[in-house]
Amino acid sequence: MDIQDWVIFVIELIGTVAFSASGAMVGIECGMDIFGVCVLGVSTAVGGGMIRDVILGKIPSALMHPVYVIYAVVAAIFVFAIIYFRRKYLQDGFGEFYDKVMLAMDSVGLGIFSAMGVTKGISCGYIDNTFLLVFLGTMTGVGGGLLRDTMAGVAPYIFVKHIYACASIIGAWVCVLVYRDFGELLAMVVSSVVVMVIRFLAAHYRWNLPRIR
Repeated sequence: MDIQDWVIFVIELIGTVAFSASGAMVGIECGMDIFGVCVLGVSTAVGGGMIRDVILGKIPSALMHPVYVIYAVVAAIFVFAIIYFRRKYLQDGFGEFYDKVMLAMDSVGLGIFSAMGVTKGISCGYIDNTFLLVFLGTMTGVGGGLLRDTMAGVAPYIFVKHIYACASIIGAWVCVLVYRDFGELLAMVVSSVVVMVIRFLAAHYRWNLPRIR
């Protein structure tokens, strides 16, 4: 692999680890054992990508390249170990700690995976189909989290927490536009940053879509 391929690979691993950590945090919050925590971590990290690959008619890349699953498992175990051995120190402020970690990990993972979905679609020859590319990016970004929350029996994060799926849609659309003029690497970086900025601003200013209470 050349330098650009290595950079993209590292970005993908960062997204995998971030999403796995968010899945592990949900499992810990739900009182799951270490196996359950790992299952949620892996599902969050590779679930969206597997859905994307099925839509594209491909064998899921997570099954062809288990390195992503391995990193997801390691990240989930690491998060579990930190909470397990430091639970006495985190017990009083776990709610605040949980919210901050979930925001950070989900924002990083969402940004990177939204971009990955677009680039995978482009690599399959759909560079002119903006709607499909944005859909693939959004599904890659939110699909794993949707599986995580469904398996954990909690309200899907994408429907109740700040601006989430909308940030993924915007990031995927930006990725499509930047890719066509400047290439894959810059598209992934710019779109990932856009998603993360939107997520952090939404959390800071408490932006939410209208809902009936």
